[in-house]
Amino acid sequence: MLNGKRVAVVLPAYNAERTLEATVRELPALVDVRILVDDHSSDETVKVASRLGLMTFRHDANYGYGRNQQTCYREALNAGADVVIMVHPDYQYTPLLVTAIASMIAYDVYDVVLGSRILGGGALRGGMPVYKYISNRLLTFFQNLVLGAKLSEYHTGYRGFSRDVLLKLPLLENSDDFVFDNEMLAQAVYFGFRIGEVSCPTKYFDEASSINFRRSVTYGLGVLGTSVKFALQKAGLAKYALFSERARKLDANELATPAYYAAPVEEPRVLQARAAAK
Repeated sequence: MLNGKRVAVVLPAYNAERTLEATVRELPALVDVRILVDDHSSDETVKVASRLGLMTFRHDANYGYGRNQQTCYREALNAGADVVIMVHPDYQYTPLLVTAIASMIAYDVYDVVLGSRILGGGALRGGMPVYKYISNRLLTFFQNLVLGAKLSEYHTGYRGFSRDVLLKLPLLENSDDFVFDNEMLAQAVYFGFRIGEVSCPTKYFDEASSINFRRSVTYGLGVLGTSVKFALQKAGLAKYALFSERARKLDANELATPAYYAAPVEEPRVLQARAAAK
């Protein structure tokens, strides 16, 4: 725990058997709850997770990265977490920064903390493809203008949230795909949460997950669409559930009921149930 706050690390996984153990081994001892959600992998991710003693859940189908995060956050809240850090199990981001990220939230400095690959210039040194670096900088520049924020990047997958943020953002309105990350940050800006950043080295290698060029283009278009919706809603020209206080959230009533969208893994039998319907 940190400052009396319960800390959870969530790992949204898909075919992560080769890098999961290295990731988990570097998690700091202060982490109270370690949760992995498997999005119906075709490899041995679930078996590795169980061997490592993770609280493990498995979707009964491949629902996508965004839906995986919804399950991650819901289970972390169900486990009583006050601070939730998302760490990708592909070992691209160092888990050693969990302490720094969690501390900034636990001591009420920020509500959201991002591990930035841009601060400190670590992205290109870590092997980020040049086209991804350039698109990252262009999209970030555009979003800072539209959203009125000053973040070094919006596209990192290394991020921490307070319990309050996860309960108040309308996360059930977000995409099931990779743009979920960007929508979540736009929502955090829209609802006035404090966002901080720490410099994070990163490494690109064969086993690390990375979306291809086609999906990168789809993601980029999604980012532009999210920004336009943000601007239109701020200007009072349109209304979107994505930025509505009355939209669907991970609310207290839902958290008090048994999980119906995923089930914990109990070796050697894997229990499966349908993921939360959109």
